[in-house]
Amino acid sequence: MNFLKKYRHTLVVPVYGMLYLLAFQYVEQRTVRPHIIHMKVDDYIPFCEYFIIPYYFWFLFIAATVFYFAFINKNKKEYWQLVVSLGIGMTLFIIISLIFPNGQELRPSLSGDGVFIELVRYLYKIDTPTNVFPSIHVFNTIACCIAVFRHKGFHFRRLVPAAAGILGTLIVLSTVFLKQHTLLDVAGAIVLNVFCYQLLYKPKAVQEKQPARVRA
Repeated sequence: MNFLKKYRHTLVVPVYGMLYLLAFQYVEQRTVRPHIIHMKVDDYIPFCEYFIIPYYFWFLFIAATVFYFAFINKNKKEYWQLVVSLGIGMTLFIIISLIFPNGQELRPSLSGDGVFIELVRYLYKIDTPTNVFPSIHVFNTIACCIAVFRHKGFHFRRLVPAAAGILGTLIVLSTVFLKQHTLLDVAGAIVLNVFCYQLLYKPKAVQEKQPARVRA
């Protein structure tokens, strides 16, 4: 009982997660003709199966970040900034997928039987090339990186933000080198992150920079 009372603020994560998965399953299974998203520059980005490693690390990175801010970090405001940011982005993604069904046709024909190719082949099997804009892989990665970068507890532990930045960069790159997303999907996720940052973090940053008023 004490545990539930202490961490009741974390219940929003599994509740929203279940609702999101139901909504995502619906948009994935409905029969509609997707609008194909493509940029000419996408054709010049080579396929690289080795990026499957950071791509799969996304799941661990997101889970570990949310777990830290939910159960270890004592600053609940930072926790809410993170989960609300994730919620806004993922909800807007569902809305966009409903209004503007989309997809991509970048995936190459896979040949060979190496371990990395097999991992990519499995990814292509379980993840359809539809509902790709904006990239949730990219959006959630950047949202978690922002939370880590702004967390005051890591200011004297530079290794953690540095590691998050490197892993985050590799995850973002993996989405285009594995032909999971177009650059437009990535750009859309970045723009959405900017919006969430301005909404949830910027007011605090501006307030901290304002000098204290001296009463006469």
